[in-house]
Amino acid sequence: MTNAQDILRPLDQELVWQRELYKQLHRHPELSSQEEGTASQIEQKLTEFGYAVQRIGGTGVVGVLSNGAGSTVLARADVDALPVTENTGLEYASTVAGVMHACGHDMHISSLLGAAKLMADGRAAWSGTYIALFQPAEETAAGSQAMVDDGLVTKVPRPDVAFAQHVMPSEAGRIGTTAGPVLSAGDSLKITVYGRGAHGSMPHLAIDPVVLAALIVLRLQTIVSRETQPGQFAVLTVGASNAGTKSNIIPDRAELLLNLRTYDTDLRTRMVASIERIVRGECAAAGSPQDPDFEFYDQYPLTTNDAATNERVTAAFTEHFGADAVFHATPITASEDFSRIPDAFGVPYTYWTVGSVPSEKYRRAVADGTVSRDIPANHSPFFAPAIDPTLGVATAAHVVAALAYLNSPGQ
Repeated sequence: MTNAQDILRPLDQELVWQRELYKQLHRHPELSSQEEGTASQIEQKLTEFGYAVQRIGGTGVVGVLSNGAGSTVLARADVDALPVTENTGLEYASTVAGVMHACGHDMHISSLLGAAKLMADGRAAWSGTYIALFQPAEETAAGSQAMVDDGLVTKVPRPDVAFAQHVMPSEAGRIGTTAGPVLSAGDSLKITVYGRGAHGSMPHLAIDPVVLAALIVLRLQTIVSRETQPGQFAVLTVGASNAGTKSNIIPDRAELLLNLRTYDTDLRTRMVASIERIVRGECAAAGSPQDPDFEFYDQYPLTTNDAATNERVTAAFTEHFGADAVFHATPITASEDFSRIPDAFGVPYTYWTVGSVPSEKYRRAVADGTVSRDIPANHSPFFAPAIDPTLGVATAAHVVAALAYLNSPGQ
């Protein structure tokens, strides 16, 4: 493995502009597929660093740095913000009403741009090709597919390996890695069931979709509790049940919004089949006059780390950061669309987490058993990663991972 120390030696001075960039991005968040200002800044920086830059997938940006013979490494950062009203009190809080970088994507951008700069300035210490990819619309599960649909695999060199990382509300300065599933597959589903409307005083003339929806909600609970093998991970949440407009009107339809999370594609297939079976069965039992509608949306693929890639990168992290700074992460029930990019190329990948909560605060919360209360999670209006040491660790992690695969000069 190439020694990362030489390339990372200027990190402290690079962090000066990275911190300011992070604050600027945090002040001016942009929603999914609307990241024009963010994309323009990324393009400008990558061009300054000497990368061949192009837009792919609307507001997606890719920079390619060719540096002789050797492996090709792709590192990805997501760039979109969320429709959340910030309540952190930070001096660099969002200035956009109802929009916030509540998931740390501004940290992802700043760290990957820092790594891109260090890799460009340190070309004498490595050989190969480095690809910095900035993906839009992760929060809507649309961005990676948009880049693939726009010809990503034909517009940039085929990587040998791909990487991504995510800041999390865990202890700052520590990196979590794992082989196999690291983020769940996620599916949202809108189900519309139909009844027959009538006056509320004349229920005998109606087929009540409110009662039908209620029975479906109850029956759906058995998919996890009675149809899924104990020990297998599965979540089925009914997040919304909507029907009717007035107390004395029985409506003619009801809508349910479901969310599924799984680590196993076969289990996901069985759950979807069970949902359809239960919904159709309850509709038939109620005498529904019309078949139900099923509409899937916001679908996220399973993120499952290649074992050999994870092992190699974990070893590099351990060598650089020290054994105490690297831990075995448990799978997270959140979802991501990153894996569509390496899957489109047919290459292995690994995805790791970077802590963002000051050590003293995090350890005190753990000791007091108040993590869930005192440590705001991603997507919270209070989510505020500590810039230091998070930004430096995230930047260095990208460099260290890349150098685990890129050749030393002369190799």
